Amino acid sequence: MSSESKKDLENDPASDRILTVPNVLSFLRALGIPILLWLVLVKEFDGWAIFVLAIAGISDYADGKIARAFNQSSKLGAMLDPAVDRLYIAATLIALTLRDVIPLWILLLLIARDLLLATTLPSLYKIGHGPMEVTFLGKAATFNLLYAFPFLLLASGDSILARFADSLAWAFAGWGVALYVLTGISYFLGARRLIGDSRSHNKQ
Repeated sequence: MSSESKKDLENDPASDRILTVPNVLSFLRALGIPILLWLVLVKEFDGWAIFVLAIAGISDYADGKIARAFNQSSKLGAMLDPAVDRLYIAATLIALTLRDVIPLWILLLLIARDLLLATTLPSLYKIGHGPMEVTFLGKAATFNLLYAFPFLLLASGDSILARFADSLAWAFAGWGVALYVLTGISYFLGARRLIGDSRSHNKQ
């Protein structure tokens, strides 16, 4: 979300709404996380797991479109949507790593990225800013990762379809991982700049 959009939300009384279609979609997407883990790790029902992942990816795209098209953006949605995305990514990465579908280094790299950003939160909250706004590239990173996961799971099989899915899976995963790390660095540097500017202003 851009700084202009954030200001618009702060000045719009309707932004305090909780029960909106995008927020309901984000909440339902969050409910899918334990179901996904059960399907992948306990039952190994990969077909149903792929279906859940596909629905998660579609709903992530849809809630943003609906929020903009029908003026249903809200403060809760601005926090809930990226938080659910991160939870989905973390849970799926852990599950696929435990299933040996993806290498451990990808999981560790993306967790390190989020931990790095977490170190900026106390100082950001202290200056009254909150987490960095999600950029277009940040959404693109999430989009690529969420679409990579079902293809990665499908590619782990032995069918002809699995061999076809393998190329798509690693194309989405490669771009997703690269963008996720690069946007993480960008968010971190932006956060440090905001914190530094605030400290300089307070000294004046």
